[in-house]
Amino acid sequence: MDLFGTDGVRGEVNKDVTPELALKLGKATKIITKKDDGVLICTDTRKSGRNLEYALASGVSSIGRNAYLLDVLPTPAIPILMDKFDAKVGIVVSASHNLARDNGIKFFNSRGLKLTTNVEEKLEKFIVTREGSTWASWKDIGDINVVENSGELYLDSLKDRFTEGMPDLSGLELVVDCAHGATYRVGPRIFAELGAEISKIGVDPTGFNINQGCGSTSLEKLKEEVVTRKADLGVAFDGDGDRALLVDENGTEIDGDRVLYMAAKWLLEKGRLNPPTVVSTVMSNLGLEKSLSELGVDLVRTRVGDKYVAQEMLKSEALIGGEQSGHVIFREINTTGDGLVTALMVLRILLETGKSISELAKGMAHYPQVLHNVPTDNKEDFQANSEIQEEVSRWEEGIGDRGRILVRPSGTQDVIRVMVEGHTQDRAEEVANQLGKFIDKELNAH
Repeated sequence: MDLFGTDGVRGEVNKDVTPELALKLGKATKIITKKDDGVLICTDTRKSGRNLEYALASGVSSIGRNAYLLDVLPTPAIPILMDKFDAKVGIVVSASHNLARDNGIKFFNSRGLKLTTNVEEKLEKFIVTREGSTWASWKDIGDINVVENSGELYLDSLKDRFTEGMPDLSGLELVVDCAHGATYRVGPRIFAELGAEISKIGVDPTGFNINQGCGSTSLEKLKEEVVTRKADLGVAFDGDGDRALLVDENGTEIDGDRVLYMAAKWLLEKGRLNPPTVVSTVMSNLGLEKSLSELGVDLVRTRVGDKYVAQEMLKSEALIGGEQSGHVIFREINTTGDGLVTALMVLRILLETGKSISELAKGMAHYPQVLHNVPTDNKEDFQANSEIQEEVSRWEEGIGDRGRILVRPSGTQDVIRVMVEGHTQDRAEEVANQLGKFIDKELNAH
């Protein structure tokens, strides 16, 4: 069945992700909860969100658990609000940065962490075999509660977790792009409350325009607006608000790698980076690794997926971690990537250092990076193909310590991803193209 990918269940609405599946997933929470336990559910702005949210809540209620519907909220609101509702499970209805034709369902446990692969497999087995899937008796059906002030609860709880207080943004001009998604209300609100002058993009959701030509997957409007308004900073969230990409005053993108570098350096200078470790994925730029090393900070890499970053952060007790795509976790504040937290922490760094974000970002070296996708229906043949592995090794020897090669099957698409970093753009493109052609010939020739 293979329901779960790198970030929960995701696919086309009413084809891969249906109300029937949502009902079954709601019922499946029986194996990770007890009678009368609370289950939090929120959604982004997709038209299909309510449909799936109600189906989930019905499944949860039918097995004697209490569902709390939190309205439209960013994904990171779930782990922050778990304690407030004494919830054992959190569920987010969202397909993150995908367009509106897709939707998804992802779970958090009582610690505010995404479920491990082992637990996801148990949920899937429950759905397939219907083990223990009897309904609760009529008198034991759980409640379905609609939480009217969930946005206010999220922002208040978020503020409480900033132990040094929220940054005073008076005098700063920001451009905020909410991708017509889950942050469209809470995002502009918190920046305005803190005194910033804000211009807004992507705050008119129709149910169908999420991530469409805006947000973290499409930065052109934001870049143009920042430069035109001579703003101090631009912030772009994705559809579910768990990641943020930034744009400096010159209209240049600041990705998650640079945010990790800036945050690590700032915490190190304050004597707070203990242990001196940052966690990121295999996709993070080699320049981040080398720049952190010069500061005496270790970079620990994980497989792609912010849940793997979070798990490694707990293991290594690292305070910060994240992905190049903008999922950044500040463990003292939240257990998962939170776009609002990322933006607020960067703004605090700007205010405390008195530097612009472009000045702070210059400290990190950056190796040109090229990503080449090789479409194939034979992903399963990739690992077993010794010729491909030998060819990758040959190119790795050639590139030496002046670059890096990562070749892996995609977890969400029928492609092999070839990522190459080199000391020049031309060299990185040359290696990626040659390797891509070789892999295409090996996997798709027949």
